[in-house]
Amino acid sequence: MRVLFPRLLVARLVRAASLTGVIGVVAACAGATTPAPMPSPSTPDPRVGLKAGLMDAGEATYGMKVVAKAVSPPGFLGITNSDIAFTGNYAIQGNYNGPVIWDISNPNRPVLVTAFTCPASQNDISVYKNLMFMSAEANNGRVDCMPGGVQETVSKERFRGVRVFDITDIKNPRVLANVQTCRGSHTHTVLEDPKDKDNIYIYVSGSAGTRSPDELPGCVGQLPDQNPASTLMRIEVIKVPLANPAASAIVNRANIFEDLKAPATHAAAPLDIANAAQALAAAKAAGAFTVTNPNTGQEVQIGAGLTRPMLDSLAKARGAAGFAAATSADSAAVRTALAAMGPRFFGPPQAPLTPGVSPNSPTRQCHDITVYPARGLAGGACEGHGFLLDISDPVNPRRLDAVADSNFAYWHSATFNNDGTKLLFSDEWGGGGGPKCRASDKKEWGSDAIFSIVDRKLKFESYYKLPAAQTDKENCVAHNGSLIPIPGRDVMVQAWYQGGISVFDWTDAKNPKEIAFFDRGPVDSLQAAMGGSWSAYWYNGAIVSSEIARGMDVADLVPTEHISQNEIDAAKTVRWTHLNAQGQPQIAWPPSFSLAKSFVDQMERNKCMSAGRVSEVRQAITSAERSSGSTRSSALNQLSSQLGADASGACGRTKVGMLQKALSDLGNVVIP
Repeated sequence: MRVLFPRLLVARLVRAASLTGVIGVVAACAGATTPAPMPSPSTPDPRVGLKAGLMDAGEATYGMKVVAKAVSPPGFLGITNSDIAFTGNYAIQGNYNGPVIWDISNPNRPVLVTAFTCPASQNDISVYKNLMFMSAEANNGRVDCMPGGVQETVSKERFRGVRVFDITDIKNPRVLANVQTCRGSHTHTVLEDPKDKDNIYIYVSGSAGTRSPDELPGCVGQLPDQNPASTLMRIEVIKVPLANPAASAIVNRANIFEDLKAPATHAAAPLDIANAAQALAAAKAAGAFTVTNPNTGQEVQIGAGLTRPMLDSLAKARGAAGFAAATSADSAAVRTALAAMGPRFFGPPQAPLTPGVSPNSPTRQCHDITVYPARGLAGGACEGHGFLLDISDPVNPRRLDAVADSNFAYWHSATFNNDGTKLLFSDEWGGGGGPKCRASDKKEWGSDAIFSIVDRKLKFESYYKLPAAQTDKENCVAHNGSLIPIPGRDVMVQAWYQGGISVFDWTDAKNPKEIAFFDRGPVDSLQAAMGGSWSAYWYNGAIVSSEIARGMDVADLVPTEHISQNEIDAAKTVRWTHLNAQGQPQIAWPPSFSLAKSFVDQMERNKCMSAGRVSEVRQAITSAERSSGSTRSSALNQLSSQLGADASGACGRTKVGMLQKALSDLGNVVIP
């Protein structure tokens, strides 16, 4: 996604933050959100009709509590906040002006560590130990990280690719290497290969145009069938030698797109078609110039950047002062010229597809790749397709399966469940800047698609979309999220831009359901304005959200009928040294009483065990928890063995098995 803020909105952001005294600090948030009942057919959704505002929008929550709101510092506030990664006690937030680093030792009070100026887009972040990696795709990136961009068409000063930083001194990131790539890096993925402790690997997803070979030798913009050396339809693989990260370099350009069939696509939403027609009619009534696409028959407006010089030339040719003196005859001449220029704008009618070339773009790429090293798999969200990849050889990823869906406009990101038996893809219909969660929008468009993995192939199961309708002023569509380590369940937190944050359970792949949420009202009630959650990830007990327009939000889960306190406590026992959501770690729960109690809560919720037996098991666990030493171990092991008689039905067998293992593991450790 690319987001550019108009200057007026930037000024409003800075002024609003200044008036509230929260630039660069954490806004007080006690009582900032009001828990609401979970929406039901008989209960209005509290997210509908929220008050608009930049720093004072109305809010609605269920199943979570916002505990902190960190406001972006000066120079970064009002500049798009992008993806986020975590290392130790730090959250490192991408921003189109450079990375912003927060100390989240106390998640309730994030503290700004530094904001490092290094303009580019999207500046997505990943980390590994003392290294930080950052994507750059736009033409304004410089090798020296200085602002101002690069004016020359071809320049050795331009940077598009993946930067490698040393963050040993977290307050002073230091550039070690600039790995240039032919199409820049829209996003990237860090792969920690369990078989290779000396290197890490980076998969680069670049979606911009191919650079000139005069600027970066080796870049070839021709299609693969025209030139086998083509850099289109490839993902670059960077090898980072941990002993010398400055020597990071591309070691392969993997072609995972070979022999793809053309994916079907859907039309624009009826409301968008109607709005576009209305806007075009208004523009034509005001004298705008249009041209008809000869391939589609669609009439589109041509901007003044082209038509004004044409009018200026015609007026001057007959001795007039220029554009201001253009006549209706000049305008008619321009319209005639535009009508003859159709192929220049739209190209000739499309020829039959070349193998491996999507009809949507001859430069098809992946937008995001999520690797799951523990399973040797990756999920590639690759614009027109969803891929399942074998990454057992990290330098040579291999496509196992590819799926397409006419309901999906743009395959954007991917998430595995912890067992590696399911894979969820998101669809960024509208590119992240459009309001795609309106009441009139189809639920299958701009949603998540859930697949089961059977014999290393993808099998479609269902869609999930944010259930609360948003306004036509709010950019909203499925975006970045991660698993929440609730044991025995597949639960995910996901960002939906101005749709807020949604937590949903997809344990039953055919019937995903929302179980918690946080949402604000629109940034602006009168016009569309960018904002909302770019990424929402669970890290060491907290949900951390990168807020595009405001800064960073931190939230806690709270118990409801859908999530128990024991499940929340068990999730908080999972601790990571670092987290890149696209480098998905396998979740492992240490033995704890909250883990065992979680499975009892789930059996009660799902009616896998009678109420009387649930009560007996809870009492037995509580009694064991109050004891110690061999008495505790004996009680836990005895209860575990007795539970075999309770395993009946699919639900009971699965959950009882989980509970038995949790009790057995707990009985074998010494807990004070």
